[in-house]
Amino acid sequence: MSNPMIPNRFRQDLLQGKTLIGCWAALCNPIATEVLGVAGFDWLLLDGEHAPNDISTFVPQLMALKGSKSAPVVRPPFNEPVVIKRLLDIGFYNFLIPFVETQEQAERAVASTRYPPAGIRGVSVSHRSNMFGTVADYFTSINDNITVMVQIESQQGVDNLDAIAATDGIDGIFVGPSDLAAGMGHLGNAGHPQVQAAIRHIFDRAKAHGKSSGILAPVEADARRYMEWGATFVAVGSDLGIYRAGTQALCDRFTK
Repeated sequence: MSNPMIPNRFRQDLLQGKTLIGCWAALCNPIATEVLGVAGFDWLLLDGEHAPNDISTFVPQLMALKGSKSAPVVRPPFNEPVVIKRLLDIGFYNFLIPFVETQEQAERAVASTRYPPAGIRGVSVSHRSNMFGTVADYFTSINDNITVMVQIESQQGVDNLDAIAATDGIDGIFVGPSDLAAGMGHLGNAGHPQVQAAIRHIFDRAKAHGKSSGILAPVEADARRYMEWGATFVAVGSDLGIYRAGTQALCDRFTK
């Protein structure tokens, strides 16, 4: 049996620098995620860091996206091989690893997603990702079809950006604007000129290394500015934000 996720078209498009518009999925609900999938975004971030997702909530959301053009991307709670192994086994191919600050951490993220000898991923012969053992060429092809993107969210990450971006297997550099702002002494103010200069610097250095760069930008003016600066994979909103804004607007129309 062949695997419909191979080749990984999202990874191919990312490596080619194509513009990929995404949305955050933080409601942890398969119906909500399915609705996002119907919309037609290029990718959807299923969040395991700042949303109460776990393996049991991720699997139904992956099922809900089976018929969608939107590529599922997962953000683990942290850069840890066992956590990443479990997410690989349930069927994620695209990873956004939070808070990477050094080349060693970037190398560990890549190694966690690769079977030996290229990495340290634990081996199970039957899991959801290989259709429960029915994909004959899974072990020979999967290493080349896993996307690893890392988040730069601290001054140390910015300082080590060139080494991180040069790491073999790192496919994209993603800015975490809120944490980056906090780390630079501007908590809650990602629009501060120093933070904006750092974001643009990250995009420029990623491009210099031939890597795509991205960011979460729910404000349209921000998203368009970042794209002008060279960001190619941009999340332009979140299901939680859309739901919160829509419900508040509806209530306000009738109560104020």
